[in-house]
Amino acid sequence: MTTATPTPQSNNRRSLGQSQFSVAWQQLRKNRLAQTGGVLLILIYLMALFAPFLAPDGLSNYSTSNITRFHPPTPVHVRDPATGAFTRPFVNKYTQQLNMDTFVNEYKPTAEQCPIYFGVRGAEYKILGFIPGNLHLFGTGQEKPDCNVFLMGGEALGRDLFTRTLYASQISLTIGVGAVLASTIIGLFMGAMAAFFGGFVDTVIMRLVEVISAIPYLFLLLLLRSVFPQDINPILALYVILGILAFIGWGGLARVTRGQLLSVREQDFVSAARALGASDNRVMWRHMLPTMTTYIIVTLSLSIPGFILLESGLSFLGIGAVEPYVSWGSLLAQAQDGGLSSLNSRPWVLIPGFFIVFTVGCFQLLGDGLRDAFDPRKRQ
Repeated sequence: MTTATPTPQSNNRRSLGQSQFSVAWQQLRKNRLAQTGGVLLILIYLMALFAPFLAPDGLSNYSTSNITRFHPPTPVHVRDPATGAFTRPFVNKYTQQLNMDTFVNEYKPTAEQCPIYFGVRGAEYKILGFIPGNLHLFGTGQEKPDCNVFLMGGEALGRDLFTRTLYASQISLTIGVGAVLASTIIGLFMGAMAAFFGGFVDTVIMRLVEVISAIPYLFLLLLLRSVFPQDINPILALYVILGILAFIGWGGLARVTRGQLLSVREQDFVSAARALGASDNRVMWRHMLPTMTTYIIVTLSLSIPGFILLESGLSFLGIGAVEPYVSWGSLLAQAQDGGLSSLNSRPWVLIPGFFIVFTVGCFQLLGDGLRDAFDPRKRQ
């Protein structure tokens, strides 16, 4: 008695009854790199969401009497240097001393210990803008208010770089996703209008896309940002940046949407919907645009890192996030202070750049996995 082994044809027949998204999900589960990128992105966004709790200090807390400009990272110790026994985690307090040869303040650790506590009360914050709290994951507590924990060192004004990097992730990630969503909605709407109505509407929209594409992006960004004053409200400045990024990013999607919907418009299901009396809005939104779903999912995952880099570039040039808010790009701009020679003495100022590269890499892994999952020619 012999047993029949399943053939590729029989496997294909089993998948005929599955939806496109279920098949894509099965393919995505086989791609370990895409899964890794997706999991790491979830962790990054959770880090941004709970940044006020994870950060040991407030967004802009610093001492006006003891300015610790570019403070070096403080190593965390768990052994008592006198006895060698395990003890509560602590950091050493640092003192500043002027180097008479270079005329630069140098930091040297002292024997005074600053114990680290978990679940301490500190600066007040609001998660998601409306959930108040003042509990922090770790800190030195109120016993020694002059002791600070600088896991990643300090920045130009002596503020904790680790705290600032966590808060900066909120701005960079939010603007990246928000700008992509806004530009996607505009691009889909404009492309659908051009394909569905044609004629004068199509001509106006396509000429507008060509004008925006003809202007160099950096020049256009600088021009649009210069329209608004430098002392603009910080919250309003973030919305301005988001709107500018969305305005310059919808043209390519509008062209692709127009081209695909021009072919969809002539298919039988669209003609049947019109024959049954469906309105123009219903035909466009319920029958034509859903055919773009697969393309939109892949495009979103691949466009978000581009907008994150674009926003970081704006902040690096000083026309992005406005104090007291900060983004990864504006933190990275502090690496310019002192020229290249300063990077040897304070290399920790490049850490925000690592977060940019790491996040963009995770989005690329996830985007490539989604593209392969939705492509029938690359299915396993």
